[in-house]
Amino acid sequence: MTFTKTSQKFGQWADSRANTVFGLGFSSEQQLTKFAEKFQEVKEAAKLARDKSQEKIETSSNHSQVSHLPTKSDTPSSINGTDDEKASCAGPADTHLKSENDKLKIALTQSAANVKKWEIELQTLRESNARLTTALQESAASAEQWKRQFSLCRDENDRLRHKIDELEEQCSEINREKEKNTQLKRRIEELESELRERETELKDLRKQSEIIPQLMSECEYVSEKLEVRAGNTSTLMSTDIEESRYRQRHLKVELKSFLEVLDGKIDDLHDFRRGLSKLGADN
Repeated sequence: MTFTKTSQKFGQWADSRANTVFGLGFSSEQQLTKFAEKFQEVKEAAKLARDKSQEKIETSSNHSQVSHLPTKSDTPSSINGTDDEKASCAGPADTHLKSENDKLKIALTQSAANVKKWEIELQTLRESNARLTTALQESAASAEQWKRQFSLCRDENDRLRHKIDELEEQCSEINREKEKNTQLKRRIEELESELRERETELKDLRKQSEIIPQLMSECEYVSEKLEVRAGNTSTLMSTDIEESRYRQRHLKVELKSFLEVLDGKIDDLHDFRRGLSKLGADN
């Protein structure tokens, strides 16, 4: 049998009698080389033992032939003897030679059969080697294809991971915007509540401003009344006149301050409305 390296870590040999191909895989190329060397060593040892055995057989055969050859002392008696004596003397040697010849023929036939088996085994090994080479090439191509697919999947994974990071950042920004919108809604509600309070206050001021003409008419009435009574009861009404004038001046001062306050409130309300409108537009 012949051990053949089919790759860096795999070898095989064939058993032609069983029509079977055996293979072994190794973890490293050094172990494969050691196994191949030991295989060849055992094969050569077996061949050497077979050759020695064959030599022993041939030696014993030659020795037996030499032992049965006629000597000089025997030759005259054999020549001068009868035919029966000649046949009796030559018979064992011829029989032994014929037996050895038959053995050699059988060995030669077996050797030819072994050669034929080895040729069949060699052809089988070559075919197996070709199949394994093709399988190895296909495996290498498949490995390259898997490498490319792995590289593509890794790039796609990186792209998806980057996309996920972007989406998470967008979600965080959206949450911040939602929180900001919630704060703006609360501020708008507070401003609307304040606006309603200001409107209520403005209504009260308007109601108070409606009383102003009545106060003015009352002041004029008092003045006319004082003027009418001035001619008749000047001395008696002097105190009332002074009091009425004081009251009139006081009312004018209050009215002026009220009008100033009313104007300030109206300006504040307009400013508040413009700020609320701008805030709504920004939102």
